[in-house]
Amino acid sequence: MTIKRITPKELHERMKGGDKLVLLDVRAEEKYHEFHIEESRNIPKTTIFDLEEDESDTKLSLPKATEIIVTCTTGNSAAKCAEILDNRDYKVTVLDGGLTAWKTYMSSLKD
Repeated sequence: MTIKRITPKELHERMKGGDKLVLLDVRAEEKYHEFHIEESRNIPKTTIFDLEEDESDTKLSLPKATEIIVTCTTGNSAAKCAEILDNRDYKVTVLDGGLTAWKTYMSSLKD
């Protein structure tokens, strides 16, 4: 199984184009409050990791029919979370380079 990846530029263009997608930030809540992509929602990775033990994913309240872009700081935790969600039939894509790459890309637009 190969998880799809999306670059910050591709994500930014899709967001500007009004694509229907869900941005899922899997960092701890305090990190999320420090910085996050405006439209994202936060479900900490520990909650998603717990799904490996739990049969029910009702506490996630994520849509199965909409693409979910999973983000974290660098992309490593996002990849693990995406794998777990993919195994539960969610449509997942990982933000390549995570929020670190996103910040770099967004600041390059201002230069």
